[in-house]
Order: sequence, then C-alpha cells, then structure tokens
Amino acid sequence: MSDQNVHKAGFTSSGISGGSLASSLMSREAKSSGGGVRSGGPTSTLQGMGAKGSTHSSGFTSSGIAGGSSAARMMSQEARAHGGGTPRGGTTSTVQSF
Repeated sequence: MSDQNVHKAGFTSSGISGGSLASSLMSREAKSSGGGVRSGGPTSTLQGMGAKGSTHSSGFTSSGIAGGSSAARMMSQEARAHGGGTPRGGTTSTVQSF
C-alpha cells in the first residue's frame, strides 16, 4: 500500500476527509464495535499512517498481508470483532485491495 493510496482513501495529515472511503470505513468500524473507534484499531492505525505520511513497513503487500506486521494485527483485531472472519468490504480487505 502506498502513501498516495492512503491519502486518496481519505487518511490525511489533517484528519479523515469527510465523504471519503476513510470516513466510510471509520463509520463501519464504529458501528461494529458499539459506537467507537478503538485506539490501535484499523481506522486509527491507518489515520496514523496518513498523518505521518508514511505507510512503510505497514505489511500490506502485493502478495498479501505480511505476518507479524501492523496489517496482520489490524486483520486479527477486525476478525475478532466480527466473530472470526474479516468481512468483505471491511477496513482490512478494502485497504489490502488498493
């Protein structure tokens, strides 16, 4: 995943852009976790990358999610929140598809 794709998705140095893919993902995550976006969860992690302008070593690769990476932790957290599977259209699958 490139820095450019993170920014295009709406994760920027000035926050999540309204009406963007990032705002949609944030809304879905908040709904699935009872109304809030967890620190260290997928949305906050991606926003941190967008704010820093760096996705290096995030673990989203063209050959899949790298084991032991930030992406792997995000996928695991999202799977636990959804009863064991990563939902189609969820944060992790959407970001991996970039």
